[in-house]
Formats: sequence, structure tokens, C-alpha cells
Amino acid sequence: MSDSRLFNILYYLLDKGRATAPELAARFEVSPRTIYRDVEALSIAGIPIYAEPGRNGGISLLPGFTLDKAILSAHEQQEILAAVQSISATGYSSGEETLTKLSALFHVDMGNWLEVDFSRWGKSVYDNAKFEQLKAAVIQHRETEIVYESTRGQQSARTVQPLKLTYQSKEWYLKAFCLKRQDFRIFKLNRILRLKLSAKTFVPRPYPEPEEGLPPPFPQIVLLFPKEMAYRVYDEFDQPQIRRQENGSLIATAKMPVDPWLMGYLLSFGTQVEILEPAYLKEALAEQALKIYQKNKP
Repeated sequence: MSDSRLFNILYYLLDKGRATAPELAARFEVSPRTIYRDVEALSIAGIPIYAEPGRNGGISLLPGFTLDKAILSAHEQQEILAAVQSISATGYSSGEETLTKLSALFHVDMGNWLEVDFSRWGKSVYDNAKFEQLKAAVIQHRETEIVYESTRGQQSARTVQPLKLTYQSKEWYLKAFCLKRQDFRIFKLNRILRLKLSAKTFVPRPYPEPEEGLPPPFPQIVLLFPKEMAYRVYDEFDQPQIRRQENGSLIATAKMPVDPWLMGYLLSFGTQVEILEPAYLKEALAEQALKIYQKNKP
């Protein structure tokens, strides 16, 4: 008899509520007779599990049963608490209460080891409120009306079906289905200027994620920075993307989308960046810098 199978049967019933012996036998690749022996073993161990005969019968746990904390190792308990503490750091409203209850149950004090604030400086109240509204829209599957500022500086009103909140490259994004475009879109939270949750609900559809292992379809950008910019280069790029030269300068290589955001990003370095590749981006940045000079020259 496999102890791991007994636990897996228990977890399966906690998740599904009820299962037939043939269903469990097929899942764990044993015979129905073996499943009934496992049920008996669990019952002897004090687990309130029972089997009901008949067409509508099946194997179930007593309603309200929960796993005893002793089933989890000390390391697993700490991992669970760390995960809850991480979620709480995002602004999840019930995180602190859940963390307190689990800490008391496990008799483990994690301490105040993690503090994360995803809001911008001076914008915490508004940003956190926006995050909470969108989280509710995702969980409750509620259509949401938004006013969005595009990278071209244009505002548009849209109705979207929020599917997922994602944090990437120091920014929060909303993955959603846009009813106006009839297609999937990604919206940067900072540029959602207004939003209102609708009473209308929707059936969520899976957001099309890129195939695992495939690189994003962006061109490779190669940038040269003087050694004085090392602090920012290491802030902005992963270490494997950076090569330090003998004179202390740094070359950063990354696949990035060539769009208005990238132009603004490169201009934020002022004279402290040189584009090595591709050549057309180097020319485009020089033209943009010249326009800035002509517009602001005395």
C-alpha cells in the first residue's frame, strides 16, 4: 500500500468532494478493489471517509473535514506562510487575516520579513484602489468600462473582460478581452485613467499565452553604457544580458519591442547611452533627439 497514494486520494476528495471507485482507480492506475482497501485504511487512520453504494453513490469525506496541520512538514508550513505573506504584500485585503490564522494554526512566527509596495511614489491610495477593483473584476468575471491612454497619447473608452493581472518588468498589466477590438489586449495599469465595474458578467476565455521556450518576436537591441551608468544598467537588465568591458563600460543586449515606449526609455538615459544595434534604431533615436533640441532651443 502506497502512503503517497493515500494522501493523493485524500487531496483529490478534498478538491472534488466526491468520486467513484472506478474514477479513483483509473486516476491512480490501480484496481477498484485496491481503492476500497485504501478507503478502509484511511478510515482506520481516523479520516472521516465513507463509501455509499448505488448509482448515485461514491466515496466522500465528511462535510467540513480539513487536513490536520501535522500532515504538513515544518518546511511546508513555512513555504505556505511565505506564499501568503507575498500575496499580502501585493495589497490583497484578506492576506493579513489569513496569515494571522495560519501562523496561529502552525505555531510559526514568520516575522515581518517581507515588505512590497507596488504603487508609485505618492500614488499609493489611488493605485491600490484601482488594483482592488480590477482584482474583483477578474475574480467575479465582471465586464469593466475603462478609459485608456495609449502610447500615442490618445484616450479611448472601452469595455473589457478582465482575465488576469500580471506583474512584469516593474509594472502591473491587465490581460483582458477588448469588446471594442474583439481581440485580446494588454493594458498597463498606470494608463487606465478611469474604470467602472459593470453588473454584467461574462464567461472567461483563456488568454493566449506564447508557447513555452519560444523567444518573444522582438528585435535584438545592443546598447553601450559608460561605467558611471552601471547602477542603472544593473537595475534595468538581467545580469546575463550585461557584458562589462575592460574600460568599465557595459554592453547590454536584450530583445525589446521598437515602439514609442522604447524611444522614450532610451531618451531617459540622455547622452549616457549609445545604440550599437540595430542601425535603424540608432538613426531614429538621433532624429527624435534632434526634434527635441529644435523644439526647446533658445
